[in-house]
Amino acid sequence: MPSPGTTVTVAAVQHSSVFLDRDGSIDKACALIAEAAAAGARLAVFPEAFIPAYPDWVWVVPNSRGAVLNDLYRELLDNAVSVPDESTERLCEAARAGGISVAIGVHERNRESSGASLFNTLLFISDRGELLGAHRKLMPTGGERTVWAQGDGSTLFAFDTAAGRLGGLLCWENYMPLARQAMYQLGTQVHAAPTWDSSEGWLLAMRHIAREGGMFVVSCCQALRMDEIPDRYDFKALYPPGREWVNKGNSCIVDPTGKLLAGPLAEAQDILYAELDLGLVAAAKRMFDAAGHYARPDVFRFAVRDA
Repeated sequence: MPSPGTTVTVAAVQHSSVFLDRDGSIDKACALIAEAAAAGARLAVFPEAFIPAYPDWVWVVPNSRGAVLNDLYRELLDNAVSVPDESTERLCEAARAGGISVAIGVHERNRESSGASLFNTLLFISDRGELLGAHRKLMPTGGERTVWAQGDGSTLFAFDTAAGRLGGLLCWENYMPLARQAMYQLGTQVHAAPTWDSSEGWLLAMRHIAREGGMFVVSCCQALRMDEIPDRYDFKALYPPGREWVNKGNSCIVDPTGKLLAGPLAEAQDILYAELDLGLVAAAKRMFDAAGHYARPDVFRFAVRDA
């Protein structure tokens, strides 16, 4: 782990998956990991559910069309990963080869039981190619509940990496105050926030969370064009006519004062880079430390049920 005064470069990889193609998406991820490493990044953050794709159909296909939803779920399950498996090994090897830590969103099978349910999972990989952990999203939002199961407190953690102490939450669980507090309690210096939300409200939240937690936030969202969803998927017809972008992206990197260091990047597929001065984490907490002198344990109690 670098010393507090160290400056490190991090990357937010705003690219699209190869839609519902696990192996193709992993090929693409490995190439992008290598690209970020070659540019000097010590950490690459990928979007939510990058492997094999975010299931945006949950917002457009009505639940009455059960046969359509069943077929999509079956294909999604067939292209999900188990942790660990050959897919995660390939990602770990790419991280090791590039000497770069990686945080990447995947669909994870529940291999511990039926093997037929899915979690929205954030993998953490070290620059030595070690699979550090897999965080399962605590609370799917709205239509996502028809696809993903709920995670639990056992996967809330942070890790010492070459890019600083790294933690993360997925999409709208970043709006959960107690989930954020868990990240602050863990001493997170760099917070990965993979998402599907590209709204202005999300960008405001990222700046607030960075300042509230006194940490860097790397928010990464897919920029997905309509023509990247194969025409064989009938649900494409349910989008408004003439739509070019399914999601515009708006990835960004924020410092502990809430200042934007990179982005937001809209309607483009690229990698955002920023240099992080880790000394700013301590400086930001002189006045306000949510897990320290502002925590008031004599007034409030905080605990995570991790089993």
